Amino acid sequence: MAMREIKLCLLGDSGVGKSSIVQRFVSDTYYESIPPTIGASFMSKTLAVDEKMYKFQIWDTAGQEKYRGLAPMYYRGAAAAIVVYDITSQASFSKVRDWIRELRQHGPENIVISIAGNKCDLEDLREIPVKIAAEYAEEVGAVFTETSAKTAANIKELFIAISKKLPPEVLVPSYGTDTVNLRNQKEKKKRGRCC
Repeated sequence: MAMREIKLCLLGDSGVGKSSIVQRFVSDTYYESIPPTIGASFMSKTLAVDEKMYKFQIWDTAGQEKYRGLAPMYYRGAAAAIVVYDITSQASFSKVRDWIRELRQHGPENIVISIAGNKCDLEDLREIPVKIAAEYAEEVGAVFTETSAKTAANIKELFIAISKKLPPEVLVPSYGTDTVNLRNQKEKKKRGRCC
């Protein structure tokens, strides 16, 4: 079975649970308190979906405003991005639009975007109705789900949904040979002029 490597980055405000989502997905663990990410952290996990293997290379970016300028470095070349908000925070949901706009303007052309409303275990503190978030995700063509890193609700399903939305790999046909004869290169170099 062939393995497909997928670069994925998580974006969103500080405190929405990006690191907790990654921790739950990669090692099925949850910590009540995780220190804020500085810059970005990297983890990977392999997932089988519909008889295909995907190796997710996950870049968990810092949510603090002072690190915002570093984000393009992490989503450059990414096949997918998860924009995370906290369902108990209207302010974090408002920032989702900014991240989507930035990904559309500066991200890779065919990037698969997912919106994850995290902390769905805190239903009694909810500020963002599911319907509003789902309609926005549909409007921008994003995968949408609500997750809970604490209870593991929909964490694996989020990555499965992203896997299913990835465009097929483009295989470039090989014409001729990729072999370089170094012997001929040396001879050409000897005959050429010096700098």
